[in-house]
Amino acid sequence: MFFAVFYTHTHIMPAFHTLLDFQFEPGGPKNPLRDQAVYSDLCALVSGLVQSSGASSLPPVSLGDSGSLGIFTAENGSHATLRIYPQGLLTVDAEMWAAEGEQPSITAEHVASAQQKISELLGCKKSKRFPFIKRGARVDPYVPTADNKLIEYDFDEVVYEADSPYQNIKIMHSPQFGNMLLLDNDPNLAESDIAYTRAILGNGREDFNGKTVLILGGGDGGILHELRQVSPKWVTMLEIDQLVINAAIKHLPGICHDSMDQLKGHNYEVLVEDCIPVLEKYVQEGTMFDFVINDLTAIPISTQPVGDSWDFLRKILDFSMQVLKPTGRYYTQGNGANMVDALKMYEGQLDKLSCKVDFSKETVCVPSYHELWVFYRIWKVDAASGCKDKDMQATNGST
Repeated sequence: MFFAVFYTHTHIMPAFHTLLDFQFEPGGPKNPLRDQAVYSDLCALVSGLVQSSGASSLPPVSLGDSGSLGIFTAENGSHATLRIYPQGLLTVDAEMWAAEGEQPSITAEHVASAQQKISELLGCKKSKRFPFIKRGARVDPYVPTADNKLIEYDFDEVVYEADSPYQNIKIMHSPQFGNMLLLDNDPNLAESDIAYTRAILGNGREDFNGKTVLILGGGDGGILHELRQVSPKWVTMLEIDQLVINAAIKHLPGICHDSMDQLKGHNYEVLVEDCIPVLEKYVQEGTMFDFVINDLTAIPISTQPVGDSWDFLRKILDFSMQVLKPTGRYYTQGNGANMVDALKMYEGQLDKLSCKVDFSKETVCVPSYHELWVFYRIWKVDAASGCKDKDMQATNGST
C-alpha cells in the first residue's frame, strides 16, 4: 500500500516572515533601553512596518538584565516583535500572510525603508535585512544542505509526491534545475546534475566496455542510462523502491531517458529488490563484478560511526568488496565537502574491512546541491605483495 498526492490549486495563505538586525552602541546616547524618547520613536517605526496606519502594541516586557521584548499587532493580521539586548543587538521580526501566489502587504521596499529609518534613529553602524521567509506555502522551497545550512530553491511546482513503504518521494520543478527528486526531503538528483552521475562513474577514468557492473540503488535511472552508452557486457541494478522507478520514468526523462522503460534489456536488468539478500546470494554463489557503483545513501552525519545507518553502510561495504573482482573498482558518493569529520570516519571504516583496500576521492560541484560533493573510488590491495593495481597509484585519500 502507498499514499500518493497529486497537487491541484487550493486556497492556501502562507505566512511571510521578515527579519531585521541592528547593532547599536550600548554606551551611546541613542540606547533605546535607556532613552524613552528613542524607544517611543522606535516603536512607531516598527508599528508602521506591519500596518501603515499604525499597529497596537502590548506594554513592553522587561527581561531584566537580558533587555526587553515588545509585541505589535495589526488589524490586517500582521504582527511584529521588537527584541532589544543590552549588549547592543536589536532585532525586529515581522510576520504577515498573503493568499497563495500573491505578495504580502509589506513589500521589500517597506522593509528597506524601515531598516534605513531605524538605523538612522539608533545611529547604527551595522544593520541587516533578510529576504522574506515563506512558511506554509503549497510549494515548500526550503531544503537544508548536508551541513544544515538552509537553501531556498526556486521550486514552482510539486510535480509528484507519494509515500512508499520505504520513504517519502517528491519531485519538485525548478526553472533553474529542471525536475528534482527528493527522498525523505533529501535532495537526490535534478535533471541538471549530470556532474553527479559522471562523478560516481569515475569521470571518464574507467573503461566499462565489455565489463560487468553492479548498481546499488540508482532508482532515478541516471547511472544506468550513462552506462548503457558505453557498451558494458552486463549491468545489474538493485533498487528496492518501485515507486521511485515509476516516478523517474514519468517525471525525470532528463535523467533516465528511456533506460528504464523496460526493466530488462540485452545487456542490463533492473531488479526491484532489497540489495542485502541479493548481495548475500552473490557472495554465496561466487558472483563477482568488475565495478560496483553504490548510489544508496550518503555517509551518515553523526559524532561517532555507530547506529543503524553506519551498520548498514559497513554491511554494504563488506558485501561489495566480496563481490568485487580483485582488479575491480568500487565507486560511491560521500557527503558534502564541509562534512570533514563524517568523511574521516568513513575513511576509518575502510581500514576495518575484511580485505585491505585503498582509495582516492574527488570533489565535484553538483548544481542543484548548492555545495561541493565528495565521491570515493575504492580498490582492493593485493594482500600478498602489498601492491595496488598499476593504474591506481593514488595517494591514500588524495583528490
